[in-house]
Amino acid sequence: MDRLIYTALNALAVNRDSQVTQAQNLANQMVPGFRRDLPNEGETFYLNMPGSMVPKAFNLEKGQAGFSNQLGLLNRTDEELDVAIADQGYFYVQPEQGDPALSRRGDLRRDVDGTLRNGAGEAMLGPDLAPIQLPEYRNVRITDIGEIFIEPLDAVGGEAVLAGVLATVLPAEDLKLTKGLDGQIRPVDGPLPPPDQRAEVLQGTLEGSNVNPVEELLSSMEMQRQFELGMRMVMTARDIDEGGARVLQAPEG
Repeated sequence: MDRLIYTALNALAVNRDSQVTQAQNLANQMVPGFRRDLPNEGETFYLNMPGSMVPKAFNLEKGQAGFSNQLGLLNRTDEELDVAIADQGYFYVQPEQGDPALSRRGDLRRDVDGTLRNGAGEAMLGPDLAPIQLPEYRNVRITDIGEIFIEPLDAVGGEAVLAGVLATVLPAEDLKLTKGLDGQIRPVDGPLPPPDQRAEVLQGTLEGSNVNPVEELLSSMEMQRQFELGMRMVMTARDIDEGGARVLQAPEG
């Protein structure tokens, strides 16, 4: 009987982890460039108990959790510091804490100290993986390979100068990426790939999240049914166990 209870409780634990992932997705559905988290794959683990002929089976997570590479909706904003990657690829960012990472977020702004940052406060990095510094300017133009041309305040006759380059990379197909505990995208093993500037950058465009709220809500309803089924299995196992204990009781009187 305990095997039935352990099986049901393990299923409830897996369901709980899936609900946490789903809540994370729904909470970030309006974040530019957010990549939808995917449930971690699992495998069966058998626990052999001493003195028992039948092992207990558990479903355990296997490897690193992944995320969806499906493209988000590209929205035309005409804001000069809004950028997006047209297809596959990533920008390089430096979070406030931790190592450099990859990102699809492109809602940029110039900080008071001249550092170019995205909406999460992460510094945008150049090909040398150093934060990009922009002097004050009249206007800015960003090319499809990430070059940032500005017209300085003291420029004469519309002169444009190269102020920096947005580092981008198109990772190899066999490079496995994952999100760390800080939510940043990095390779599963090893350092970040070097910038190659092969991603196409679009100025005046912002990529939205690739989370589908309708799909997530339908999945939430299905997981709620699974949770109720697991609870019903636990209650059934309890009733069977109590019924068996009553049968084995000695008659009174």
